[in-house]
Amino acid sequence: MKKNYFVVVLIMLIFFVISFLTNIIGPLIPEVIKGFSVSKGMAGLLNFSFFIAYGVMSIPAGILTERYKEKKVITAAFILATTGAFLFSFFPSFGIYLASLFLIGMGMAILQVAINPLLRVAGGEENFAFTSVLAQLFFGGASYLSPLMYSYLVTNLSAGNTSNLILSTLDSLVPENLKWVSVYWIFGLVSVAMVLVILLSRFPKVELNEDEKVGSVQTIKQLLKNKYVILFFFGIFAYVGTEQGVASWISKFLEEYHGMNAEVEGAGATSWFWGLLTIGCFLGLGLLKLMDSKLVLRIFSIAAMISLAIALLTSDGMTAYYGFIGVGFFASVMWSVVFSLALNSLKDNHGAFSGILCSGIIGGAVVPLIVGVLGDAIGLRGGMSFVFITLSYILSISFWAKPLIKNKTISFKEMIS
Repeated sequence: MKKNYFVVVLIMLIFFVISFLTNIIGPLIPEVIKGFSVSKGMAGLLNFSFFIAYGVMSIPAGILTERYKEKKVITAAFILATTGAFLFSFFPSFGIYLASLFLIGMGMAILQVAINPLLRVAGGEENFAFTSVLAQLFFGGASYLSPLMYSYLVTNLSAGNTSNLILSTLDSLVPENLKWVSVYWIFGLVSVAMVLVILLSRFPKVELNEDEKVGSVQTIKQLLKNKYVILFFFGIFAYVGTEQGVASWISKFLEEYHGMNAEVEGAGATSWFWGLLTIGCFLGLGLLKLMDSKLVLRIFSIAAMISLAIALLTSDGMTAYYGFIGVGFFASVMWSVVFSLALNSLKDNHGAFSGILCSGIIGGAVVPLIVGVLGDAIGLRGGMSFVFITLSYILSISFWAKPLIKNKTISFKEMIS
């Protein structure tokens, strides 16, 4: 099939926008707590509202994509995101924010399911590994830039700097004490632009591979009887819970324990958390050519636990800052290794299994909420310590996983030659 490089570029843009909208919640938490006068536990509902949508929509999104095809489904996803962003922009209250995050989360869940098969076809199956890694680079780049955009908008608007048209327009649209709402005006406009671009684009016909099909309800029920399916579901749950349980609370922790500015240092630490998570992916790709994936997972899990312990226990603010972003670096290989170990543990029904695994993304809903609730009860240092449990589960996978196919490795001598 002829390659469609325009669609490949469009998919890279979609990955960028998904991440741009997804990973801003953490830096906003201190502002939400102050702006709406809510507890840490209530603030934890932000992640819950967003990521629970993945649990609701991951499998239905696959069914919708098979029935209505990619263009219609992707358009609908961005319409949901647009609705959610503008709903909160026009009516900024805590309850509306939860509802809008659920709508945006539904849109992002649909996009995650729909675009990977499209990328395989548009870029060519022989290039799929490369384009998938490139997509992760775009995803990570947006995760790095999103908190910086928030920091730029809020620091300028709070200081009364409306020196350009964008800042002056946003300043007139947002409440005086909620300058951070400007972020969602930007998100709404970006989503509208994406809807228009997609409607004007021609998409190639996608024939799903067997490992991309959702499977029947009966197949899913049968899979759920397999203990490894359940164990790996909780592996994905633990990974996303770890990722969001740390990233969502970095800014508030640094503000509360080290007096750092949530809009500057807090947003910067979150930005670097995602940036190093992206950079670490490439190191992980190299290590997986040299070492068994279970060993790589074991080393990085232990390193992430050490880095988190340093961040939580040190009395020095900058040491905590670097400890947190270190967790991002060491978490970088976890998603890909756990997912591949899972799929390599079953002979067939990989499409249905993938749908179940993606439902485990609800870990990003549950763990930050637990951290927030514990943070109210025993302090945020104690609350974030809950993440050691999810990291311990990920570490355990490196011992009990029994893949049918191991990752292919080369010796150091072979690499040199």
